[in-house]
Amino acid sequence: MQNTPSSLKPHRPLGVTPTTVPAIGAVLAAATLLLAGCADTGSIKPVVKMIEPASAGLSPDSATPVLAESWWEAFQEPHLNELVRKALADHPSLQAAQARLQRAQAAVGSAESALRPQVNGSLEATRQRYTDNSLSPPPLAGTTQTTGTLRLDASWELDFFGRNRAALQSALGAERAAEAEAQAARTLLASNVARSYFELARLQAQRDVAERTLAQRTDMLGLIRQRFQAGLDTKVELRQGEGSLPDARQQIEALDQQMAVTRHALAALTVQPPNALDDLKPTLRNVQAVPLPETVPADLLGRRADVEAARQRVEAAMQDLNVARTEFYPSVNLTAFVGFSAVGLGHLFDAASRQYGVGPAIHLPIFDAGRLRANYQSKAADVDAAVSAYNAAVLDAVREAADQISTLQSIERQQREQFAAQEAAERAYELATQRYQAGLGSYLIVLSTESGVLTQRRSAADLKARALDAQVALMRTLGGGYAAPSPQLAEAH
Repeated sequence: MQNTPSSLKPHRPLGVTPTTVPAIGAVLAAATLLLAGCADTGSIKPVVKMIEPASAGLSPDSATPVLAESWWEAFQEPHLNELVRKALADHPSLQAAQARLQRAQAAVGSAESALRPQVNGSLEATRQRYTDNSLSPPPLAGTTQTTGTLRLDASWELDFFGRNRAALQSALGAERAAEAEAQAARTLLASNVARSYFELARLQAQRDVAERTLAQRTDMLGLIRQRFQAGLDTKVELRQGEGSLPDARQQIEALDQQMAVTRHALAALTVQPPNALDDLKPTLRNVQAVPLPETVPADLLGRRADVEAARQRVEAAMQDLNVARTEFYPSVNLTAFVGFSAVGLGHLFDAASRQYGVGPAIHLPIFDAGRLRANYQSKAADVDAAVSAYNAAVLDAVREAADQISTLQSIERQQREQFAAQEAAERAYELATQRYQAGLGSYLIVLSTESGVLTQRRSAADLKARALDAQVALMRTLGGGYAAPSPQLAEAH
């Protein structure tokens, strides 16, 4: 192995000494501040303003009732609690939301790394023949040698204008938005399970009434036949009585079909086979109503995960706009390297084979054919779009809460009237039964008055199911136990 010529040995760059590096850095810093004054975004800026809560119609004098995270347990339905638990444990929509959150968390880690120094190592070995007719001087010319390089490279971008800090805040905003969206998906899934469960209970109550209706019509047809045979009724009444039975059976079959579809939907929500809930027959009798507010709460927006996610998207978009603004400014990097390089691996770790260097670098866009301005305008439009989405989420949240509160109040008034009507129908049925037992009336009158009772029972089941459905919808509208993190916690994260 031939010795490396002294003219090829690594040496310190001309003019670069430990005492000159700070001077170079000071000059470049001054140049950076001077060139930064050249950045100009013109009149480009977001124009859409975030809506004020008061203008959305929020009441300043009321507060959201504190909902437990497991709010569905307030209905005291063990089967419902188990179904919600299974849905929250296994549903693909929540798994997808969790995957989006993990991706956002990874983006935060990537943005954080840009604020810290970067160190990379490399080791290279190359077997090479040096040509006789090129730049390689003797004794390398015409020989085949192995060159080796062992080196550490370090770099650190000095974030003078906050580009990397803004990028980190944007990533944190996106992470918080993804976390809020995961909570919103959880609340939505639980509410869908509860609403499907109560719909199945409503259909079961309707089927019970339909079965009683079929039995009543069967009894009535028997009486009509007796009266027809006695010459007291004509074939018209007989045919009408006979035609009422298929109609009652058809209603039962229709309810069975609706119950099957509802069970299948509930099984899908809880990640089970379609027929897994064929034996589930919930009832409305023991379900406990939950007291809820009478006005739209002032702190509604802080309780809605979807609204919080929209707000965090606005924050992330504004930080992206800040990143786009800093791209007009210079970027300053400190770079350094240290290592060994030699022709011939036997000399790689010789003192004469060492190499090192350090120095700052500045980069400034001078002419980019409008690329930076177009990018800045695009980010400003993203802010407007995010603010518009937030405003729409606020208006929808207030409207949904107002709708469900109005619905519950109306159902409560309807239930009072229906209760009075059912009491009257039940009393009439009792009187008709008493008269029949005393021989003062016919059984046909008893069956006719029972029709009114069955109608009221059907109406009562519908109203109670509607009330439960509206309660579930209002719980979801009120956030389902979600509370937005405080600014201090968000900053600490």
